[in-house]
Amino acid sequence: MYKVARVICAGVVLGAGAVPAAEAASIPEGRAPIYRGEYTTAARRIIPLAQRGDAHAQAMLGFMYANGRGVPQSYDVAVDWYLQSAEQGDPTGQYLLGLMYDKGFGVTQNVILAYKWLNLAAAHAPRRNLEDYLRLRDAVASKMTRAQLEAAQQLAVDFVPRSR
Repeated sequence: MYKVARVICAGVVLGAGAVPAAEAASIPEGRAPIYRGEYTTAARRIIPLAQRGDAHAQAMLGFMYANGRGVPQSYDVAVDWYLQSAEQGDPTGQYLLGLMYDKGFGVTQNVILAYKWLNLAAAHAPRRNLEDYLRLRDAVASKMTRAQLEAAQQLAVDFVPRSR
């Protein structure tokens, strides 16, 4: 899980609490406290964005819950935020949700769903993350039967992002 944290930039820490709309202006403003280790402040800034449907903020918030940074650690809550992000097509949310399915954290372990989400993430990954996304997707594929792999690929092909 440590490598996962490094791969997604360590900029995914959020805390609980409401923040005035002026403070929750943007993700970049929410990240600044993260870099200083001020996770609770970051959470107060990112939570409103996630609640309003910002897919990247949802992925960041999920990461914070998965790792207990600025919010109570909870894989179940992390999965909920990752799913909301992933369903909108955010590659970070898809990648992190795939990891949760691969490891069985907050969900029942499922290589088919892990592959689906990791494959989608790799298809839209920023260049700096592509190699890591592909490596993990391929590691999951190595644990699958041909039938499982075909089913997972079909799920990925059939995926249509939901608009917020």
